[in-house]
Amino acid sequence: MPRLYGFDDQSRQRLRDDEVDPLRQMVSRALTGQSNAEVAEWATGEGYRGTLGGEWKDASVGRLFRNPAIAGLRYDENGELVDAGHPGAITPEEFAALQERDKSRKTADAEAPYEYLLVEGASQCGKCMHALQGARTNAGTPGYRCRPKNKQGRGGCGEVRMDAELLENYVGEYLVAELLKPGMREQIYSARAAVRAQVRELEAEVKALEGRRTEAATLYGNRQISSDAFVTADGEITANLKDLRSRLRYAEQMANFSLGSAKDLVRWWNTAPRASKKAIVKLLLEKIEVFPASARGVRTVEPGRVLLHWRKLSRVSDQA
Repeated sequence: MPRLYGFDDQSRQRLRDDEVDPLRQMVSRALTGQSNAEVAEWATGEGYRGTLGGEWKDASVGRLFRNPAIAGLRYDENGELVDAGHPGAITPEEFAALQERDKSRKTADAEAPYEYLLVEGASQCGKCMHALQGARTNAGTPGYRCRPKNKQGRGGCGEVRMDAELLENYVGEYLVAELLKPGMREQIYSARAAVRAQVRELEAEVKALEGRRTEAATLYGNRQISSDAFVTADGEITANLKDLRSRLRYAEQMANFSLGSAKDLVRWWNTAPRASKKAIVKLLLEKIEVFPASARGVRTVEPGRVLLHWRKLSRVSDQA
């Protein structure tokens, strides 16, 4: 189990000097009106990291703020807050204010659902090749998992699970390193232009198919074709439209992003819109394979556990 941020050891008997001040600043920002997401963005932008080296996220800031140990407190058997017998990085009064803030946030508006970065086929189980899906743990932490087969036989092996923050940070580090390579920006923009051309072609195909569906419905309404003929034609058009719209959505995600003129790509990645990150993932990576951990509860990316399959950008341009 990782140590709690702000403390030097698992027993929490010693505060960690280089983390106490950032923690206090994070709490102060929260109590002056900033959201957990804004606090996380600030902490990450300042170069502060969690105890496992990951960037701060909305969820990780929320978990930290809900832990009474940061104020030297604990819950007793009756659920009451009592002195935990160890120092706190903030005061009990500040923790009480954090609790009130949390209650008001839940009452006013529930937290937005976690927006997973590596879904829709971007990541897959290394054992059965089934696409990973976003799924929260029993503790409410966002994660990726290979869903086991249901009664209808749909699903994968169910043997792969991984913390979302851990996997996304790992992939993000390698993507930023790739973006820093000489000439990579030019290659990306060339590939993006090619994909945008694909988007226009796909949009035209979708429009043409929708027109055919309207024509078929008109013919059936005028009794110029039979019910069986209409059902067959409509079923075929619907299947083709579903495939085309899926390809169009994928292409749009690849095309609609911008690196802007950011000189600091690490900071850009930390603050970029989720849609831009997804586009970069799809442009640079064909797929991400995730394998089971060596033991239950492993909170690191062990060697060989995550395999990144890089896309050759020249092929993207050629296909357009």
